[in-house]
Amino acid sequence: MQENGHTSLLFTPYQLGPVTLRNRTIRSAAFENMCPGNKPSQQLIDYHVSVARGGIGMTTVAYCAVDRSGVSFDGQLYVHDDILPDLKKLTEAVHAEGAKVSIQLGHCGNMTHFYTCGNRLPVGPSSGFNMYSPTIVRGLKKDEIHAIARHFGEAVDFCREAGFDCVEIHAGHGYLISQFISPYTNHRHDEYGGSFENRVRFMHECLDEVMKHAGDDMAVVVKTNMFDGFKQGVQIDEGICVAKEIERHHPHAIVLSGGFVSKAPMVVLGGAMPLKTLAYYMDMVRFWWLKLGLKMAGRLLIPTVPFRELYFLESAKRFQSELQTPCIYVGGIQSRDNCEQVLQAGFPLMQMAHTLIKDPDFVKHMQADVHYHAGCGRSNYCVGRMYTLDMKCHQCVLRDNPEQLPQKLQREIEQLEHEAGTIR
Repeated sequence: MQENGHTSLLFTPYQLGPVTLRNRTIRSAAFENMCPGNKPSQQLIDYHVSVARGGIGMTTVAYCAVDRSGVSFDGQLYVHDDILPDLKKLTEAVHAEGAKVSIQLGHCGNMTHFYTCGNRLPVGPSSGFNMYSPTIVRGLKKDEIHAIARHFGEAVDFCREAGFDCVEIHAGHGYLISQFISPYTNHRHDEYGGSFENRVRFMHECLDEVMKHAGDDMAVVVKTNMFDGFKQGVQIDEGICVAKEIERHHPHAIVLSGGFVSKAPMVVLGGAMPLKTLAYYMDMVRFWWLKLGLKMAGRLLIPTVPFRELYFLESAKRFQSELQTPCIYVGGIQSRDNCEQVLQAGFPLMQMAHTLIKDPDFVKHMQADVHYHAGCGRSNYCVGRMYTLDMKCHQCVLRDNPEQLPQKLQREIEQLEHEAGTIR
């Protein structure tokens, strides 16, 4: 496609391992909360079909735990045979629209609750107490570590049977692999803790299994943290070392992200958490502790990170210069101009989520209008409602069911969008 005298790559195909994407765009693995009872709903299928119909190159179904112990929300998937028929419906429907489809595989580690993860104590690298949940956490035994690594590999076979073209391994954001890597959550004194070599050992075991099962017909990408986003966690230099360790497994691409959900969640997203929205939609019986904490010290618990478009780009460029594996950019894409900047920086692929929550036709709109901007105000309303409701942009709620959005929440959204707009 010609634009301003040069050829744009945005709408050209890309070969991701064994999979050919029709363009350079990927819907990132943003949590949909559309799997009640840990099973795919028709709503989940309809949403990903709408994104595929809107022109995306590949859409990613968010967070499927490799086993029951890795589930952090009731609306999440985990690998079990009962969900295969519905996942096949999803992949077939997405393929019918011309897009490829991926699924994110992970394990939440300590970010769950007794009942959510199957009536068992949440597990992590080390025993302790997770303030985010909050919950007591049991440190994993060595045989359990090996078993979870095997589950990552077995999950790849499951995803192949379900019709997925690609798997994304979640090794960032403070989930289990990331918890082993980060000194903040890993306090072990055996071969899985202490030194950098030990802290990445579990990741290596998981990726060994994944690549063995992926064979030559399944694309594999790995999401990693460039940095955890707080003083006690992984910093950018160590993040580069982690990425180089991932590279040893020869995945087809590495997704460069950042932030730690239980400690620095807004580093992942950019902007502020809409605290009134978050509290309003929470179940008072199940989440009374968090509602109380938000009321008393919300901004201390979830500090704001000023939003700007392409907020990870400079850090990601540093990583890209150190790696041979293709890197996928994610973070703050709002417009056609943003996409062109990412491509010009040398990234062959890019992920996006907020824009596609607001506008599933974002890619088609960019193709029709070189100046198109999604207009996401970054109030993070879609995130604030995710504890109990499906993912949805407030503008879609106002369009379809305006009575479902109280005035006090509308005022909060307007304030946060105004604040975000002053620093773009």
